Amino acid sequence: MTEISISENVSLAPYSTFRTGGPARFFTEPSNEEKLKEVFRFAEEKGLPVFVLGNGSNCLISDKGFDGLVIRIGKLMGDISSEQRDDGLTYVTAGAGCLLSKFGNYCAEMGLEGAEFACGIPGTVGGAVFMNAGAYGREIKDIAVSVRYLENNEIKEIPADECGFSYRTSIFDKKQEAGAQPVILSMTAALKPGDKEKIATYVAELRQKRSASQPLDVPSAGSTFKRPEGYFAAKLIEDSGLKGFALDDSGAQVSPKHAGFVVNNNGSASAEDILKLIDYVSGKVFEDSGVRLEKEVRLIGEFGGEG
Repeated sequence: MTEISISENVSLAPYSTFRTGGPARFFTEPSNEEKLKEVFRFAEEKGLPVFVLGNGSNCLISDKGFDGLVIRIGKLMGDISSEQRDDGLTYVTAGAGCLLSKFGNYCAEMGLEGAEFACGIPGTVGGAVFMNAGAYGREIKDIAVSVRYLENNEIKEIPADECGFSYRTSIFDKKQEAGAQPVILSMTAALKPGDKEKIATYVAELRQKRSASQPLDVPSAGSTFKRPEGYFAAKLIEDSGLKGFALDDSGAQVSPKHAGFVVNNNGSASAEDILKLIDYVSGKVFEDSGVRLEKEVRLIGEFGGEG
């Protein structure tokens, strides 16, 4: 049996980009696939629910925490490598715990086109595959060729065209909704060589655009709502007069910089404060426009409100 390290009663707030959330009953950060299998066996033996955490972006963790086992797939499972093949493409493989921004920068430094969009996304490769993350007109589905994942303690690999990628979802997301527990292990992307200088310039442009338009210096989970078909969430929120809006002085606020972000000023708001504001915004936009905003942020654990 592989030796595993499991901690108890670990605060999840430091592991969340919202900087909020209660404790995990059990917490572990496996360093390889064998240890990952072992912690799943531990959870099964104890009858524990499992939550797999990456960089903690795109989720809102309950103030009550998570009454089960939190498995953090971090940099210990974040190796990245590449190989050139006879088809003229370079195949870059990144572990699930690799930051997506690191993956994007790695590709850019190698002079590879197509992954520039990834350079500013604050999640991990695993989370990005799970939700088909994207920005500036590009998504994971545009570059991925295969995905390795763990399910029922068995490692599988499937081509990208079997991953069911569509807007902010994948087959892995749908499997989880159906009660399964797939865990992304790695992604292989195929990229073509380009002009390294032009790629670096484009990455810098995207970084500048993101910095100018998004509240990167305040805790948030990224875009709070999915883009409604035919609309932009931020525009609908702004049209409802909610840009910069706060329900109270908790610290939860619709960003005055980008209405599509709910932020946690000074990290002082609770998860309930943030959710209350998210639900208020959704209700007001529906009242004003008839468009129902769907959360892009995922709720983890138990919440007292409607959620």
